Amino acid sequence: MNPKIEKLIKLFAKLPRVGSRGGQRIALALLQDKTGRGAALASAIMDAVENIAPCPRCGVLTDNGAHACEFCRDTARQNGQLCIVRDLSDVWVLEKSSVFHGRYHIIGGLLSGASGVLPQDLNIANLPTRISDEKITEIIFALPNTVEGKTTQHYIMSTLSGAGDVTFSELASGVPLGGDLDYLDDGTLTLAFGGRKSL
Repeated sequence: MNPKIEKLIKLFAKLPRVGSRGGQRIALALLQDKTGRGAALASAIMDAVENIAPCPRCGVLTDNGAHACEFCRDTARQNGQLCIVRDLSDVWVLEKSSVFHGRYHIIGGLLSGASGVLPQDLNIANLPTRISDEKITEIIFALPNTVEGKTTQHYIMSTLSGAGDVTFSELASGVPLGGDLDYLDDGTLTLAFGGRKSL
């Protein structure tokens, strides 16, 4: 196999949920395409890599460089609610379902001894400042219903115990044990948000 094609396949195969067979299909489809999709994709990737960065407040990817993202700039979302999620895909799921109208905070992972993810690896250091500056009154945990998710949730709660008059809640019924937001439908998310319980 041509080394350049093999390198391309291996790079695609490293993407989440793609694998070697999927990487091969994607690479061949782009290389055999006559419409210029390969060049357009390469250009879009380079543009994104050069111009998109995490929002310094919440971690949502934005093309505004060091400035706040669309959620942090939207004053209508400053309603005292802050939803803590694992990653950007969770934000997209919640936005699609239209069940939450506050602000987000992406922590970028979950605590895990097995995977070596420690508190300093997560985006949580600025949470006390956000609570104070944005007058947060409720923190809603929308983390996976797993051991790692619960461990992370309890750790964050313990670090914020003296951060002011803040209530904590988590998504309620409808989120199965071991469940991820990615796999939940809009109705289930609406039920889980509407029936969230205090911690």
